[in-house]
Order: sequence, then structure tokens, then C-alpha cells
Amino acid sequence: MTDEPTLGEVVRRFEDRFVDLRDDIQQLGRRMDEKVDQRIYDLRHEALGARVTTLETLREKDAERLVNTRRWVVGAVIVPLIGILLPVIILLVRGA
Repeated sequence: MTDEPTLGEVVRRFEDRFVDLRDDIQQLGRRMDEKVDQRIYDLRHEALGARVTTLETLREKDAERLVNTRRWVVGAVIVPLIGILLPVIILLVRGA
């Protein structure tokens, strides 16, 4: 008896390979469905870039507002307070 497979065995092996190939093609199709189209990727990337630019602009405005608030506090509160307390301190030191 020879080691060559029978015709039925060849057909079964071929069908098994065909089923494996079909499963591989289906998996590949599912993976391709999950892949993002380049145009959609570009649009999302542009939108993200615009969002980052907007957030950076807002951050710069907030930093500028903080600087202005500090200047206001110094100008409206601390300078007049020093103007009032400095003569009193000088009078107390000279009078003592």
C-alpha cells in the first residue's frame, strides 16, 4: 500500500483549506471595516488641531487676565495701603 492519499482524502483536505481561507478572508474583511478611512482621520486630526489652538488661545487669555488682576490688586489695594501705613510707621519710628 502506498502513502498517497485517496481522492476523497484530497477533497477533504482541500475543503478544510478552503474553509480556513474563507475564515481568514472574513476576518480580514472585519478588520478592514474597523479601519478608519484616511479622509476621516485627516478631518479628525484637523478638528483636534483646531481644538488645541482654541485651548491655547484661551489659556493665553486666562494668563493675561491673571496678570491684569494682579496688577489691579497691587495698584488698587497694596499701593494705597502702603501710602497710608508708611507715614504712620515713619511717625511712630521718629516719635519713639
